Amino acid sequence: MVGYAAEEICFMAAAELARRIASRELSPVDVVDAFLRRIDAKNPTLNAYVTLLGDQARDAAREAERALMSGAALGPLHGVPVAIKDLFDFKAGVRSTYGCRVFADHVPKVTTTYVERIERAGAIVLGKTNVPEFGHKGITDNLLFGPTSTPFKPGKNAGGSSGGSAAAVAAGLAAVAQGTDGGGSIRIPASFCGVYGFKASYGRVAAATRPNAFASHTPFIFSGPLARTVEDAALLLQVMAGPDPRDPLSLPDDGTDYIAATRKGVRRLKIAYSPNLDVFPIDPRVAAVVADAVKAFDGVGARVEQVTIGIRRPQQELSALWLQEVGVLYGEMAENLKREGTDLLGRHRGDLTPEFAALLESVQRIRAVDYRLGDWVRTEVFDAFQDVFETYDLLVSPTLAVPPVDNAADGNTLGPRRINGEEVDPLIGWCLTYPVNFTGHPAASIPAGFTADGLPVGMQIVGRRFHDTTVLAASAALERVRPWRHTYPR
Repeated sequence: MVGYAAEEICFMAAAELARRIASRELSPVDVVDAFLRRIDAKNPTLNAYVTLLGDQARDAAREAERALMSGAALGPLHGVPVAIKDLFDFKAGVRSTYGCRVFADHVPKVTTTYVERIERAGAIVLGKTNVPEFGHKGITDNLLFGPTSTPFKPGKNAGGSSGGSAAAVAAGLAAVAQGTDGGGSIRIPASFCGVYGFKASYGRVAAATRPNAFASHTPFIFSGPLARTVEDAALLLQVMAGPDPRDPLSLPDDGTDYIAATRKGVRRLKIAYSPNLDVFPIDPRVAAVVADAVKAFDGVGARVEQVTIGIRRPQQELSALWLQEVGVLYGEMAENLKREGTDLLGRHRGDLTPEFAALLESVQRIRAVDYRLGDWVRTEVFDAFQDVFETYDLLVSPTLAVPPVDNAADGNTLGPRRINGEEVDPLIGWCLTYPVNFTGHPAASIPAGFTADGLPVGMQIVGRRFHDTTVLAASAALERVRPWRHTYPR
């Protein structure tokens, strides 16, 4: 097998790693060892991984090498090291803490649908990555493990809730990583960590959740890839996507080739550009980077027009609605845990961050009719997006209103409370991502560039319902004219 430098291996594209392993140019054992050594060197500063599976990964690498040398059929990710999020993304027998002190020693007995698919494709799980407590905010920090930093400037937050996964990919601590997205939790850390994050159409990636099979639809919750290249994201999506008979909301398999979509042209596509989704205050540093990045569509043959979307509610009302809806989801979870003997708002309240405890308490007072009336507001947002897509193929905006924020020292980093003098909710109100979770459209965050002080900025690309391939094609086209793979700190 051909020799490669460890750093070269760790920043090699996942698709390339898979090809070189399959052709026996690279050994799965050498690949896993290279990543584990880099994790040992870099993770203490970044805090991307919270549970490392070094021995298991080495055992899996040796088994992958035996399969490779025997001529056995190989999966599309055979021998490729991946990271898995430490939330509801279970691997049987491996600790899953939800970023909460109460569950520091929680070990599930089941493997989540999409994690099982990733492993079945031959990928080797290196470990579980850091999250905020139960994923309730767009920042990765918690009282159990502390904050995760963006590799571009340690001490600045990686974003959340898939912050550990995004930081691991950006720092070369995983070839690709899995994340979930209930309000932007793939796209937010993709922006803060300068990687590509993709949220497919709702139902594209099945999740057989129990005890509530319908839990993920309010707000729309997704699982998807974080990667350094668009092709790598498409490769991981190809593995994760597909229906499951135990997921009543999963979409049928339509035979889509997501990898092939990255090679399509986007000439003559019509792009709607919204600098602020009508209602969000945007930090001037972010606004300037995205305004420059959107011009690249002209270079790939697409036509860009600035638009007004038609969102009528103030952003404070929209973020409050998102918190209400996700809070009810957490309230259901807390009630189920209480029945099993874990009372989060009782004897464990002191183990929770004040914001998460307050969120759980707030939803105890919501009337069912008021909860349903929130869907009227969601419908307004949905209709505004659909009005845009009657004329345009894609909608582009900043992913976030701000660049990465400073980590706190108390395990409870929050986002900004004011932007340009306007009040925003510090948990999610600075994220232009959660409105797309109201609607279920496919969306990605693509690296747009950097602020003057070197902080990464993401640009959000939203597609028509079920037109995931158009988002991937546009993302790949921009990557070809504005590549970013050379930007990652080594």
